[in-house]
Amino acid sequence: MEKEKLRSEVSAEYKWDIEKIFSSQKQIDETIKEVEDLCNTIVSYKGKIMESGHNLYQFYELMNQYNRKILNLYVYSHMLCDSDTKDTKHQALKMQIDKLYENMSIKISFIVPEMLEKDFAYVEQLIKGEPKLSLYRFDLEKIYRLKEHTLSAELEEIVTKANNAFGNCAEVFYNLDNSDIHLGYITDENGNKIELTNSNYIKYMNSKNRNVRKNAFENMYHYWESIKNTVATTYKGQIKEDFFNSDVKNYASPLEMNLFQDNISVDVYHNLIETVHKNLDKMYDYVALRKKILGVDELHMYDVYVDLCEDIPKAIPFEEGKKILFEALKPLGEQYLKDLQKAFDERWIDVYPNVGKKSGAYSWGTYDTYPYVLLNYNNTVDSVSTMAHELGHSMHSYYSRKNQDYIYHDYPIFLAEIASTVNEILLNDYLYKTAKTKDEKILYLNEFLEKIKSTLYRQTMFAEFEMLIHDKESQNVPLTDEEFNQTYYDLNKLYFGDNMISDDLIKHEWKRIPHFYTSFYVYKYATGISAAIAIASDILNEIPNAREKYLEFLSSGCCDYPLDILKKAGVDMTTSVPIQKALDMFNEKLQALKALI
Repeated sequence: MEKEKLRSEVSAEYKWDIEKIFSSQKQIDETIKEVEDLCNTIVSYKGKIMESGHNLYQFYELMNQYNRKILNLYVYSHMLCDSDTKDTKHQALKMQIDKLYENMSIKISFIVPEMLEKDFAYVEQLIKGEPKLSLYRFDLEKIYRLKEHTLSAELEEIVTKANNAFGNCAEVFYNLDNSDIHLGYITDENGNKIELTNSNYIKYMNSKNRNVRKNAFENMYHYWESIKNTVATTYKGQIKEDFFNSDVKNYASPLEMNLFQDNISVDVYHNLIETVHKNLDKMYDYVALRKKILGVDELHMYDVYVDLCEDIPKAIPFEEGKKILFEALKPLGEQYLKDLQKAFDERWIDVYPNVGKKSGAYSWGTYDTYPYVLLNYNNTVDSVSTMAHELGHSMHSYYSRKNQDYIYHDYPIFLAEIASTVNEILLNDYLYKTAKTKDEKILYLNEFLEKIKSTLYRQTMFAEFEMLIHDKESQNVPLTDEEFNQTYYDLNKLYFGDNMISDDLIKHEWKRIPHFYTSFYVYKYATGISAAIAIASDILNEIPNAREKYLEFLSSGCCDYPLDILKKAGVDMTTSVPIQKALDMFNEKLQALKALI
């Protein structure tokens, strides 16, 4: 029976070097003390922040020190726990830092309300009197946009305490999806009994053996069905938290609230859904082709991941995957590749799965750390693509931290999926162009189509599900498990069409989507891939200054509003043009696949 290694059995060269953040408990304890002292100093500014330009500048400097230290603690404790979610010492440290973060947040909740007692004209006068404050002008402008949505200091403290009390929904889901999950066993293509996990699920959904796929699919969703009431209650709690915050902060809806900080209109969200709806015929065409190629009478939800060619590439070990990645990213230039090499030399990456390790993949870090990457690399083409994706995030972080002051280094989530997806598109283009056989070309064409299906069509479906469910809550529709299931099932049928059998178990899929606990987040994957396709196409077609504009984009952090940063890179997301271009490219690749077959 195939078993995952224990954390202690994984070689150090394949584990991220987070000891660079904290190397001892003594260092952690000292930093906690520094955070508490800085917080007390910040509290001493209560009632004085806006007295003078000097005070405001010194306050910003203190906040920078405080944020850098507490975020180092927060990121380290969470990454340590993600390395092995079953380690109780790691869990205890994570809970300790979470509690510290909560307590400190309550203490400093007076800041924004106090600042907003003045108007922005007053702030501009302070900046004139204290030139050093000019660095923070745009940040102050963003804060003052929140004035009509900010309460008194006393009420903000109550809201902060309430959110700390509410904020267990994501934690409950985290445990259900990681430390408490048990998906049972399946039999693989060779007759071996295999424990199904989040890490290997997609591998078996990609199996050429239909029974293996079907069993993996059923095991996964029977698990989520078995805890349906717990998940429904948990997600309902998240939705109620969303409405509590939007109501008390005077937003028209949770959707508006979540888009407001990035200065993005709800029209951008609605435009995405409407544009995708107008192009569902392309998805139906792809589903029909998949059904034909697989030669099945009925196409089921467990058939949506399997590759469409017979000659599947051999296993790709990590070192080989790295070589492929560097070849694929050559269009980004020598300096980019030189900087990318640091990820491997300095051990930014946690490569392989181990018992208790968090599923999936991510890039994370702080201004003072490496932009770390968590992978669960399993020697497949897909795992190379995931590595390209997460390192795209990390390089975005690397360049933003290198080129921006602390206050502007952290790029907004709306822009976060662009760099990662540019890397994936460049990788796919390289693999397709260097493919030696017809089957390989089919594989990479289909991989691109799958990318659009999963990131543009499917994430838009998720976004529409969130919107519909929140609308139902506002209309006082009881949010039972059945209501969640039916809403999701109807959308699944709409997005995949009549050529796909929407198996009854697929109605539970919403239960395993972690991003629903970061409300109205998933649409950014869809807008991100649309922008990424526009950027990558220009780079591959060697449009003058395309690469330079892209590297400037990577270096921009949050020094402007996200839509404006994108416009400088030549992409206007206030229109349907980038989304339509992506869907037109989907159709072009689909027709190329048809021609090959």
